[in-house]
Amino acid sequence: MQASLRPATSNRMLVIDSETVLLKKRVPLTITRGTRAESRLLWVRVCSEGIEGWGEAGEFSVGPLRQDLAELETQAQRVASMLAKEDPFDRAAMEHVMLRAQVPSALRAAVDQALWDWSGKRLGQPVWRLLGLSSSGAVPTSVTIGICAPEVAQQRVHEWQLAGEVQAFKVKLGSPLGLEADRAMFQAIRSLLPDGFHISVDANGGWDPAQAIEMSRWLADRGVDHLEQPLARGREKEMVEVCGKSALPILLDESCFTSADIPDLAEICHGINIKLYKCGGVSEALRMIAVARAHDLKVMLGCYGNSALGNTAAAHLGTLVDYLDLDSHLNLVDDPFQGASWIGGHLQLSSLPGFGVSHEHVPTH
Repeated sequence: MQASLRPATSNRMLVIDSETVLLKKRVPLTITRGTRAESRLLWVRVCSEGIEGWGEAGEFSVGPLRQDLAELETQAQRVASMLAKEDPFDRAAMEHVMLRAQVPSALRAAVDQALWDWSGKRLGQPVWRLLGLSSSGAVPTSVTIGICAPEVAQQRVHEWQLAGEVQAFKVKLGSPLGLEADRAMFQAIRSLLPDGFHISVDANGGWDPAQAIEMSRWLADRGVDHLEQPLARGREKEMVEVCGKSALPILLDESCFTSADIPDLAEICHGINIKLYKCGGVSEALRMIAVARAHDLKVMLGCYGNSALGNTAAAHLGTLVDYLDLDSHLNLVDDPFQGASWIGGHLQLSSLPGFGVSHEHVPTH
């Protein structure tokens, strides 16, 4: 599918094209909500003055809230029309237009990313420099092990270690088989890692309050750094007790979409997880970081099924946050995009204009 609006005259008009990209995961990822074996993405390109900027949208779901590829494709055609006469430097105006039109957050994120990329290319500067940031100094990215049997989890540890210099693991718990299955899987992973190795746990809302408190203590005794989203979105009132009794710092992901959510969450957690698809793009992510810091919260940058195109954009904010979880592209078969390099456990940014992402042949649908 391709959605486009081609101007007949002025090359200063904003042209927006989109194209689907379907990529298989090397290893399917299982979390509390199910298993994903592929990434279904929309590659968004904005063009003005002969310069093209790229962004990425993709499917995700949180409880009953879901943004799927068909909706993103349809909405891309609307966006191409409604933004055609906008100034590509005026990201704020276009964000306002898309919010009023109730454009899905993942598509807003793609357009916002593409506009930042366009600006960097237009000015001949990497986006990290436009933001007044550095290309280095960010923390390592964690790599993820999904819910699975203990022996499979150990094999996944070995696979990740063969792929690169892993410095942090995120372990998905909240197994439908219960806490004993969670403990067995975690212990199998922990037995392979040296003392002091950075390891965190994400339950993706798979526990109740009593389980969350119990597991926080058990995991704290085994060197876990923090616990992410122990209760499902919608159970924030119960997070008051969990946060007060947890032996670990708690970060919230599914409970926190945008900067407007943060003030109400500040008393029931120790940090938040920002994802570009979920919040609406780099511009909103910057606001979320500022609001979170004003409330003395830790900040993580995470991902869904992003390719290197999306994760490289998020990595440009890496020096502003405490944790990076931008590993989804490392688990894709033949990711056509090349961006930040995974070196020594870190995502190293380039000095190329924009986000510095290139591509080879892209499978389309």
